[in-house]
Amino acid sequence: TMASNVTNKTDPRSLNSRVFIGNLNTLVVKKSDVEAIFAKYGKIVGCSVHKGFAFVQYVNERNARAAVAGEDGRMIAGQVL
Repeated sequence: TMASNVTNKTDPRSLNSRVFIGNLNTLVVKKSDVEAIFAKYGKIVGCSVHKGFAFVQYVNERNARAAVAGEDGRMIAGQVL
């Protein structure tokens, strides 16, 4: 099941549960790839991929913090996140 494309909800709880993924090689990395990489940190309710970056929306802030801690500095498709 694919997550929603909506990651821009403005309530504070949603903001704290959202992860910004910068320096993403979006020519190679697709939405399904982003979800596969980040799903191990918790349930993803939204994922949006843009040119060079993406957002992942989790259920809660704990998931988001774990994802940032686990993936910051990781190399994906030749670029360091």
